[in-house]
Amino acid sequence: MDLPQLGLPILECLMRIFAIDLGDKRTGLALADRITSIASPAGLIEVPIDQENGRLLIDAIVKQFHQQASGPETEIVLGIPLNMDSTEGPRAKLVRDFATKLASRVDRPIVLVDERKTSQAADAQMSQTGLTHKQKKLRRDAIAAAAIAQLYLDEPDTSVIDTIDPIEHI
Repeated sequence: MDLPQLGLPILECLMRIFAIDLGDKRTGLALADRITSIASPAGLIEVPIDQENGRLLIDAIVKQFHQQASGPETEIVLGIPLNMDSTEGPRAKLVRDFATKLASRVDRPIVLVDERKTSQAADAQMSQTGLTHKQKKLRRDAIAAAAIAQLYLDEPDTSVIDTIDPIEHI
């Protein structure tokens, strides 16, 4: 069904984005909306990625996803760190493996978005805030997640690296 004034499918108009900036100790979350084209920080999870092979972090992300953004109109976007020459290193492999586990857990695709420079963008955004170093550190990951979501909204053709589909359990 199309909306007469926009000529767009309803689902496309309702699309939300749940973005994740995966970290070793802290993982930032953000929400974005295709109608407003605005991405905003949505929280921070302080669960190390290496606890129980990532399961505890996945549990925490899934809980936040269901509380904040669950629904068929929501995409999940995960930042993937590429080298400056666009190649993938060991950290990108870790993110891909994590995305595979997360996709299977939430039973929906995970879109991998180039996260190069998003942490620098977060730092630049906070540089004139007057916050202490510790306060900035606690906000940085969620702001970086918002930068990932905003990049995906603004440049979907160039920012998407891959889409990881859920693995069907036999």
